[in-house]
Amino acid sequence: MSLSVFSLQQSLAASEASEAGALVLNGKFTQGSLFRGQLPPGSQVTLNGEALKLNAQGKFVFGFARESALNHTLSWTLPDGTTGSRDIELEKRQYNIQRIDGLKSSMVSPPEETLKRIRRDSTVVANARGNISDLDAVFTGFIWPAEGPVTGVYGSQRVLNGIPKAPHYGVDVGAPTGTPVIAPAAGVVKLSDDLYYSGNTVILDHGMGVFSTFLHLDSSKVKAGDVVAQGDAIGTIGATGRATGPHLDWRLNLGKTRLDPALLVPPRQ
Repeated sequence: MSLSVFSLQQSLAASEASEAGALVLNGKFTQGSLFRGQLPPGSQVTLNGEALKLNAQGKFVFGFARESALNHTLSWTLPDGTTGSRDIELEKRQYNIQRIDGLKSSMVSPPEETLKRIRRDSTVVANARGNISDLDAVFTGFIWPAEGPVTGVYGSQRVLNGIPKAPHYGVDVGAPTGTPVIAPAAGVVKLSDDLYYSGNTVILDHGMGVFSTFLHLDSSKVKAGDVVAQGDAIGTIGATGRATGPHLDWRLNLGKTRLDPALLVPPRQ
């Protein structure tokens, strides 16, 4: 498989080189952001003292959760022994509160007989995201996976039938059932399954532990193991699982850290 790689030096305005010219870093300095970086091959890099994985080209990724601390330190050692570091200061985000009423009580508080399926679903999803591949599609530019207005945002707190629930960790695109959903970047399909909460769900591996997940699909057009290019059809928008109307819930994970996919694409209202 051949995946085109774009130069991080030509990426978003947030990219910048260190004083020594060794570090290239791309990402928005806010909570929920994915950062993509590059150092000379053979370098070592840590974030807050924890080692990060570099690929053969010296590229690496890291990210910050919804309520991440605001101050961090990235440090590196080049192959010739030269060391460097830079402080990363994040902007604190304010999150919306969303209220959704009218859901079946069984979808808000699942009955005991349903919990077994939910636990099975959690294991399936964890296994799908369990391996860190050498794919480098994560270092390419991302596009929106569907046309339509943004109807839900990352980090918002949802109150279902008056019961506060966990924060929303995706970006929602509202559109009629059957609207095409495409791959926002190239990758390999790791899961295509019907899950209790998220309905028809597809998980796409972009490499380096970064995965996109597409929830509530009306239909899936891919299966586990399929290789997709950016823009390839992967399914259609629907309202399966726990949903009150047709929309796409697009999520982004780096390992167990849930990030904001909207930070990777042009702003949309």
